[in-house]
Amino acid sequence: MAKAPRLGNIFELKTPKGFAYFQNTYKDDKFGHLIRILPGLYDTRPTSFSGLNQSKELYFIFFPLGAAVSRELVKYVADEPIPAWAQKPPIMRRAGGRSREGKVQNWFIPDGNGEKLVVKLNDEQKHFSLAQIWNDTMLIERICSGWLPENDI
Repeated sequence: MAKAPRLGNIFELKTPKGFAYFQNTYKDDKFGHLIRILPGLYDTRPTSFSGLNQSKELYFIFFPLGAAVSRELVKYVADEPIPAWAQKPPIMRRAGGRSREGKVQNWFIPDGNGEKLVVKLNDEQKHFSLAQIWNDTMLIERICSGWLPENDI
């Protein structure tokens, strides 16, 4: 039986373009595990993850990590301290209304008193991670395409 994921664990995800790595940083009662996607795709597994772990993440996303570990879709490779800036969940944006074509027309962003509705994101808000849950297929697709939150506006 696979070991339950713990905070600080780094996992390997095999993609068509190489190995990707992410760190488990937080567990939310409603959305599950919040992971930080580490930069780069690799032909072989790095011998150490301490340097990569100190790199600024590409983004955060919620991911069904327990199920992915159980189904052996990801592989535990290291345990590293979560960097100070990543120890608390970041401010994340979630989609509001959508047009008939599916385009997001506005966003909800936490403001300390709940959420505020934002029609046009400012430069800082464009970089906020999305408050969504992705499965392994979506995660692989987004990593391989070089997707970043600022491209999803």
